[in-house]
Amino acid sequence: MGTVPNTESHRRREILNLLDRAYPGTVQELCALSFETPFQLLVATILSAQCTDERVNATTPKVFEHFGTAQEMIDATPEELESLIYSTGFYKNKAKNILAMTRVLLSKYDGKVPCDMESLTALPGVGRKTANVVRSVAFAQPGLPVDTHVGRLSIRLGFTKEKDPVKVEMELLQWVPPEETGGLSLRLILHGRSICLARKPRCDACILVDLCPSSRFA
Repeated sequence: MGTVPNTESHRRREILNLLDRAYPGTVQELCALSFETPFQLLVATILSAQCTDERVNATTPKVFEHFGTAQEMIDATPEELESLIYSTGFYKNKAKNILAMTRVLLSKYDGKVPCDMESLTALPGVGRKTANVVRSVAFAQPGLPVDTHVGRLSIRLGFTKEKDPVKVEMELLQWVPPEETGGLSLRLILHGRSICLARKPRCDACILVDLCPSSRFA
């Protein structure tokens, strides 16, 4: 194991470097959701709420076969869309938000997904997490989505004491370089799913063990 850096900034930098080496790839390559366009990623991300990425990826091919663009989606009835996305859970609310979001895209943006945070979060069913996913993955813009994994690991790694996702995001943005925000989020998610588990973190297999104040070996 390596030596723990003397300063907090060095410790954080080393964590980012280790995660980058452990989970290499671009933000687009690291994203688990399948999509071809910003609109499809936006729909897939809305569907991913309270649902696994695997289930979303099993669902979206049939959705996008019929309604892969905003122009096509606007022709879907609530019942048609609900039947296609039923397995993702909360299907009635998700269908309502997707159709409402589509109407706004067509009326204000000619069917195209905007990339700025203010416009994205003004869309029905789109919060900061979803907007950050779209910004970072579809548009290669700064964006740091905070899900349960990112929130949990940020606390364990000593990045924050906050539990509110927006407050966690704001605190991380104070020191994470803008161009690394999306990648850090996705790498923390991957690490949280495979190593830093919610109930029983696998500290014995963790590359960050010497840098983590929450490690059981600390």
